[in-house]
Amino acid sequence: MYTSMKEMLWHASENSYAVMAINCTDMEQARAICHAAAAEHAPVIIDISPRQMKAHATPEVMVPMIRAIAEPLAVPVALNLDHGGEYADIVRCIQAGFSSVMIDSSSFPFEENVRRAQLVASVAHAHGVSCEAELGHVGVAAAGDGRSADMYTNVEQAVEFVERTHCDCLAVAIGTAHGSYPDDFVPSLDFDRLAELKAALKMPLVLHGGSGAGEENIRRCVELGINKINVCTDLFKFQRGAMHERLNAEPGIDYMDIQMVGEEAAIGFIRDYMRMIGCSGTYTFDGSGEELD
Repeated sequence: MYTSMKEMLWHASENSYAVMAINCTDMEQARAICHAAAAEHAPVIIDISPRQMKAHATPEVMVPMIRAIAEPLAVPVALNLDHGGEYADIVRCIQAGFSSVMIDSSSFPFEENVRRAQLVASVAHAHGVSCEAELGHVGVAAAGDGRSADMYTNVEQAVEFVERTHCDCLAVAIGTAHGSYPDDFVPSLDFDRLAELKAALKMPLVLHGGSGAGEENIRRCVELGINKINVCTDLFKFQRGAMHERLNAEPGIDYMDIQMVGEEAAIGFIRDYMRMIGCSGTYTFDGSGEELD
């Protein structure tokens, strides 16, 4: 099923699990994401960032392809613009048929963030598209961001922000950062702040910068109310590693076959991650999570 992420995230919030939001740049990744979700009886969100869509994953090409893969499935699949910063990009994705968009104006002062999020939520909802916004700032891991509490989401501001913008889910900053952390570094997250945010907002919350955060941190975030976890760096590294290993072992491998190596690696990674965050077996009556025929 091709749908917005609003309903799936509310289900996740009410049933205390999280949904993977996975960055995707080509058909093989789209197939891997959807097939892993079907096998796990789990919902999933496909993310495409503005940089990715301008460099490779053109919205007008990706939307019909993803719809064709997703619509026959018995699990919900959403296609979301990740970190939309420019109004033109957001409108383009809505017009192309994205089912969800994110407006990221978190680097602006509070009132400007509210103004931009209000506008995007209004436009998105008028077209049956869900809207994610961000308050607080999830920085870049390589730059040492995510370690300063002055970047974290303020609980009182978050309540006002959601009331004024009518966003469907909120990305919060509690100590994670985008990209790759230095070797052997695991971020220390503000779990007390996350618990306060969930109690005050009572809505789906989003964790950006999940890659490299560590399994224990991820599991604790889900327990405390995170319902959408963005995954890009860890998956891309895993796929690249599998393809590199196969190329070393078989230098003459066919181009199509090496693509399939990456796809199969992604399926395994995604299925394991879905089990970790509790979304496996959520879209079946028996809750078995067993692979579909």
